[in-house]
Amino acid sequence: MLKAVCFDMDGVLYDSMPHHAEAWAKASEDFGLGMTRHDVFMQEGRTGFSTIDIFTRKYWGRPTTHEEVDRMYARKCEYFNALPEAEPMPGARSLLEQIKADGLQIVLVTGSAQHSLLERLNRDYPNIFRSDLMVTGFDVTYGKPDPEPYLMAMHKAAVSPDETMVVENAPLGVRSAVAAGAYTVACNTGPLPDHVLSDEGAALVLPSLQALSDRWKELRID
Repeated sequence: MLKAVCFDMDGVLYDSMPHHAEAWAKASEDFGLGMTRHDVFMQEGRTGFSTIDIFTRKYWGRPTTHEEVDRMYARKCEYFNALPEAEPMPGARSLLEQIKADGLQIVLVTGSAQHSLLERLNRDYPNIFRSDLMVTGFDVTYGKPDPEPYLMAMHKAAVSPDETMVVENAPLGVRSAVAAGAYTVACNTGPLPDHVLSDEGAALVLPSLQALSDRWKELRID
């Protein structure tokens, strides 16, 4: 029944989450918010607006404004872009090539709205991703953990939930995919314990993307 595989980007296709965590924590400190690196991993997958809004409500007792989001997100991007480029995740290319060889659609689903990362996909993973099969932070209203991003991905790929697999690394991303009805594989590439991902409903938790690549033929047959 499988017809499409959806991939998150940060922490799945790229080993970029440590950089995002550092950049968010620095920007948060500059603006007087208390966002820690651990918080970033727990909130991973949200849009920039949603992420900032959670912490202005927590520390300032009020919703954020679009002006604040623009300024803080710009500062976060400055910090992020000053760091070395994140490397492609080990196992990602071999996995993507196996999926493409199987004739399945590959859809990118990310909360990121950074052009610098999106532009890298064709360089690091040539002939894999199509612009019409991408859902980014520019496209969604709610973002993860809402099911909207993955429902939008299924719509773009013209597939149903029972024809879709999602590969995620973040608890809120897993929650989003499960709520959309997809079979969800969590690759735990970050510092969170496995149970955080399984508690959100991941059908399978693996220690790395390489592990998923190594097991792809087995899972594809199942």
